[in-house]
Amino acid sequence: MWNLELKIPPVLVAVIFALLMWLTALLTVDVEFLASYRWELSLSLFCVGALFTLLGVVSFNRAKTTVNPTTPNASSALVTSGIYRYSRNPMYVGFLFMLLAWGFLLANAYSIALTLGFVVYLNYFQIKPEEKTLNRIFGAAFCDYEKCVRRWL
Repeated sequence: MWNLELKIPPVLVAVIFALLMWLTALLTVDVEFLASYRWELSLSLFCVGALFTLLGVVSFNRAKTTVNPTTPNASSALVTSGIYRYSRNPMYVGFLFMLLAWGFLLANAYSIALTLGFVVYLNYFQIKPEEKTLNRIFGAAFCDYEKCVRRWL
């Protein structure tokens, strides 16, 4: 079996899931009640997602630490301020909100359900390996942070 831990950048994983969502929408029936307010809901979810992602990047840049998710061992600071007071992974939360926006824009329940696959994939292949590395680098400080702030929201 392939070892995918930290191999595929999360932004690429999000793009792959967005394509899978689009293909799913092409092959299945739209949900009528989702179509009613899809533009407003999609725009709102997308903006929230973009804000989470942007605030995460800004926090990392202020701390002068890497934003490269494939090399958590290059982390030079444990960021716990700003948006990181509410989520340990705001950039991934942002991607999730943007995928949900895409699913609602497609007005397809199956596409929306695929976002659960995105969460499962990131938890297993990205977040858990990152957390293991951060625990090794920052020790008790990361353990304390992990106890106080949720992984997603």
